[in-house]
Amino acid sequence: MGVEAEGQEWPPARLIPTVGIRGQDEQEKRATSSLLAVMRAVPEFGHALLKDVGAPKGRISTYAEVRLKDADGKVSIPDGAIVVERGKTRWSCLVEVKTGSASLESEQVTRYLDRAREHGFDAVVTISNQLTRGVDHSPVSVDGRKLKRVSLWHFSWWRVITEAVVQHRYRGVSDPDQAWILGELIAYLDHDASGASGFEDMGPSWVKVRDGARQGTLRASDKEVRAVAENWVQFSQYLALGLSQDLGREVETVRPRKQTHDQRVELLVKELADAGVLTTSLKVPDTVAPMTITADLRARQVHTDVTLAAPGEGRPSSRINWLLRQMKDVPDDLRIEVRFAGVRETTSALLRDAREYPQRLLSASDAKREPRAFTVTLTRPLGQKRGKGRGSFVHDTRVQAFDFYREVVQTLRAWQPKAPKLREADEEVEVPRVEEGAITPTPVS
Repeated sequence: MGVEAEGQEWPPARLIPTVGIRGQDEQEKRATSSLLAVMRAVPEFGHALLKDVGAPKGRISTYAEVRLKDADGKVSIPDGAIVVERGKTRWSCLVEVKTGSASLESEQVTRYLDRAREHGFDAVVTISNQLTRGVDHSPVSVDGRKLKRVSLWHFSWWRVITEAVVQHRYRGVSDPDQAWILGELIAYLDHDASGASGFEDMGPSWVKVRDGARQGTLRASDKEVRAVAENWVQFSQYLALGLSQDLGREVETVRPRKQTHDQRVELLVKELADAGVLTTSLKVPDTVAPMTITADLRARQVHTDVTLAAPGEGRPSSRINWLLRQMKDVPDDLRIEVRFAGVRETTSALLRDAREYPQRLLSASDAKREPRAFTVTLTRPLGQKRGKGRGSFVHDTRVQAFDFYREVVQTLRAWQPKAPKLREADEEVEVPRVEEGAITPTPVS
């Protein structure tokens, strides 16, 4: 925010200016140098970023454009290196950075793994705009034998920004000057010129796949379907990290524990080809249940929903009113679906109608049937534009997910049974009488 003087606003001076960035090479050098310098200058941020890659919590030293020779004297120049020392423990890694639309290349990463092994580094860390489910998952494939002595880690720029925002806004930085430096890094990386974007769009295949889903012409073998499925995985991670920035808590995408990235993509490809839908679930700590996002390309709609268990006691109408009381301040256009124990039957109504007449949600075949679970859903039109501006799929879906979390998910509480009550102090308690001789004492040996 600038300062206004005599009707003019003065822009603030920046520690890391974005002016003068020309070309990909300059963009990558400036982003690399800025990040590594701030990791050293603000150790709390550096440690937070490195906590999951095997580095000790010690003194951080960083270097740019290190030169390493192979056995034949050929020089490789990774973008940087990080060394962390604590007592006699020393951990080090090489760093390779891409910005903008540039992607990591398997050949280059493999070469740096070889140089790392030859020169005694513990790891190679890559940074790009490619989003993955975690730092232990690389967007490139390498020979597993290369990873026996050197580990490979990956940070998306969006993850780096998220870690910086969470550290600055929620965990805090103890030194005020260091806090200002970290804020300057955030301001730099948040600028379009830095090349450290979050998620741009669903890719060049998006429009063809979106229209193909509507027309029923998609096939699982189509390369465009796979490309969109891959981008949906990245978009899911983008949403999770975006929520993490705003909540200060780690938000994760939900998936089976042993499901690999390739298995996840295969499942998405099948769902997209068969039903024209893409789904993901996000789990926020301490919420009632994961939030599910479903993009229905055939219906041109996006659904966000959450499912919670119904109370385990009380009349059916009381259990429904328990949910409605929690939703007194949420929009009327949400839909509530009720599932019942022991049957496939469900009931459904818009919230405005359920408020007026809650009995709409009771079982039509048996009003005394107990509700088992409630699903609350918000449906909006699917954004049609490309990119991430207003009216685009990326922008509108992100806004919908955040709105649904704010208005519904964070307000819901799981049902808790009432604690059992003791008898009143003056209430007479009848003690059962034991007839004489009914109990035979057991001798103690």
